[in-house]
Amino acid sequence: MNQPDPINSILRALADPTRRAVFERIARSDEISVSQLTIGSGVTKGAVSQHLKTLKLAGLVNERPDGRNVYYRVEPEGLASLADWMSHYDTFWRQRFTHLRDILKEINP
Repeated sequence: MNQPDPINSILRALADPTRRAVFERIARSDEISVSQLTIGSGVTKGAVSQHLKTLKLAGLVNERPDGRNVYYRVEPEGLASLADWMSHYDTFWRQRFTHLRDILKEINP
């Protein structure tokens, strides 16, 4: 059976703006509960829970149950495969920025 590509899972998880905002709030915290994530998010607790499930399945967050609460934190290695994939394009971008620098020098010597 084929395993899902981790890069595709990460990109799908982060493609949704609400889910990306949830991920960013978690990244700015050591740990945060579903209730805390719901406050000021503009979505229901159930919707936040669904977004967290997707982030967890993509390997981007971990959970820690504590009584009736569940706390979430970013999984440090969660973005590693995406960062590795993007590093293949590093040379492309460096060349583009070098060309841009040259053009800007021509425009404004």
